[in-house]
Amino acid sequence: MDSETKCWAITGPNSFDDNVNGSSEDEEDLVRLAKLMAQRGLCSRREADAYIQAGDVLVNGERVQADWLKVPANSDVQLDFRAQRHQSKKVTLVLNKPLGFVSSQPEGYTPAVRLLTFENECKDLSRVRPRQNMEPVNLWKMAVCGRLDVNSTGLLLFTQDGTVAKKLLDPKGGIEKEYLVRVNLELDSMTDAIRKKVDKLRTGVTSDEGITYRAKSVEVLNANQLRVILTEGKNRHIRHMCEHVGLKVMALKRVRIGNVKLGALPVGQWRYLQPNDKL
Repeated sequence: MDSETKCWAITGPNSFDDNVNGSSEDEEDLVRLAKLMAQRGLCSRREADAYIQAGDVLVNGERVQADWLKVPANSDVQLDFRAQRHQSKKVTLVLNKPLGFVSSQPEGYTPAVRLLTFENECKDLSRVRPRQNMEPVNLWKMAVCGRLDVNSTGLLLFTQDGTVAKKLLDPKGGIEKEYLVRVNLELDSMTDAIRKKVDKLRTGVTSDEGITYRAKSVEVLNANQLRVILTEGKNRHIRHMCEHVGLKVMALKRVRIGNVKLGALPVGQWRYLQPNDKL
């Protein structure tokens, strides 16, 4: 039988079962191998298909080469050395985005990816660099992870790694993003009116369109500055929250994503993600 009429499924350690037409009682417990690899963060699904076809994937110690293969969700899945080496060559960059640039490419504004030039690299903070120098054209092909509008500044990540992008962009991922927000009122007076505004920010607000905006935490830092931590990121999330309670955002700066901090990275410069940077 060919692959159109016969489906192979790995059902246990070091064992292969020929499951004719996928009719096994345990079929519902099986998952496509490429999907499982992506779920575990080994690589993207597209890369998984390529690695499997190239024979670069081991399942329960057995080399497999069928990208339609389904396996139990608890299978031991590993990339061989060649695939691991390919993954290790991928890089992620940290940029301190200035005003006037956007994370995407709306008409009329310059995308922040244009700042990824060799001249703008902060070499003092790129202590660990890839073994092979990147070509200039590859810098501009980096995928941006998340958004910062034209009037916001701070930490922006670019990557070649699909698993990193998926982790950062997954709305259910729960990765913290920390912002410093300067507003137009004296917050440290803490009058009843100010306190109510801050309390509303902490409990979440719902727009007239029925969209709910929440923050994990909101902290008053000084007279006109808040620290806001989000685990989700709707368009203009913090600005909408503040506008809803009568606060005008004067400046917004992202200083952290997960455990990756902006730190002393100069405005308009970038560095390589370092081994101690954990998302």
